[in-house]
Amino acid sequence: MSETPPPGDRIAKVIARAGLASRREAERMVEAGRVTVNGHKIDSPALNVTPSDKITVDGRPLATPEPPRLWLYHKPTGLVTTTRDEQGRDTIFDKLPEDLPRVMSVGRLDLNSEGLLLLTNDGGIKRRLELPSTGWLRRYRVRVNGRPNDATFEPLRKGVTLEGERFQPMQVTLDRQQGANAWITVAIREGKNREIRRAMESVGLSVNRLIRVSYGPFQLGQLKSGEVEEIRPRVMREQLGLTEEEAGRAPGPQAKAKPRGKPQRRRK
Repeated sequence: MSETPPPGDRIAKVIARAGLASRREAERMVEAGRVTVNGHKIDSPALNVTPSDKITVDGRPLATPEPPRLWLYHKPTGLVTTTRDEQGRDTIFDKLPEDLPRVMSVGRLDLNSEGLLLLTNDGGIKRRLELPSTGWLRRYRVRVNGRPNDATFEPLRKGVTLEGERFQPMQVTLDRQQGANAWITVAIREGKNREIRRAMESVGLSVNRLIRVSYGPFQLGQLKSGEVEEIRPRVMREQLGLTEEEAGRAPGPQAKAKPRGKPQRRRK
């Protein structure tokens, strides 16, 4: 007979739901001895906790989990999508509005990419949106240097293997030629590191601008560079298929928030 699982949720999940870190980051916090439960330091994330347990991280009581929230962010170029950068470059978190709560990015956009980046205060939502099994389409407007025709992209539509890494078939549409450059629309379901740039290089094209315009059902729309807009709680619940218990009672959406400071301009 199988044993009855202990009540509650794994400690890393609880920390992530409090918006303190992603689940993986929370596991590392536990392994580093930064977490106590009921006054005892723990070193393994294989522990279930309940609401009655007293949890501290770095000596501070863990806050009560806030209802999950989700934001659209128009990432400018020139910012890295990390909390800290070893090279001292500005991060998106340096430029977000000051009144925004602690958030985590859903996936990444590299330094020279721009457009839609989803932000959330909930580690579980972040994980759900990043899972490959979600299969949400990510759509990009891409400018390349060169004069491609429709046949140029046929290898990408079938899927390519680059340096031993397999890329799933892409949806690629040639939109227009503009001088020495061409604009194309690309849709992918994975989002591997520099996937579109590497794929274009494999067919002899160099990407000089890359803008993410949608992530699943969420659209960049008319959101200006550096601005943040919260997704309505009802829309978030419906699109993510959240239960009432998972969604909690989320606060109403706020107006578009302007960025902190002035985002860096794209280097030409």
